[in-house]
Amino acid sequence: MTTADLASEFAALCRERRFLDAVDRFYADSVMSVEAMDYLGQGREMRGKAAVRGKNAGWLADNEVHRAEVTGPFVSPERFALVIDFDWTRRASGERVRMQEVAVYTVENGQVTREEFLYGTMK
Repeated sequence: MTTADLASEFAALCRERRFLDAVDRFYADSVMSVEAMDYLGQGREMRGKAAVRGKNAGWLADNEVHRAEVTGPFVSPERFALVIDFDWTRRASGERVRMQEVAVYTVENGQVTREEFLYGTMK
């Protein structure tokens, strides 16, 4: 599978809000995840498919996602990027948040080996 093929299928899953399915299907066991900021004391970096899946599952449990509009993918031979416009409500506080992020994925041997997130303005 080429990076372009993987990116297209990955983006399609994200458009359907099937983020955990994308992790299960495409992430390498040793994937590295890098956030722009620490989330709930987990640190900015996390390694391993199970840990990254857990982070995503926890975020989805903590937040009600109203919209996740995906633009892209933007592809090179070894990377792709998505721009995601999120609109969600924090379940604990009821606070509504709108944020745009750029997600950059590195692909090796048909698997995502690194993901890195850059955040736009939170509203």
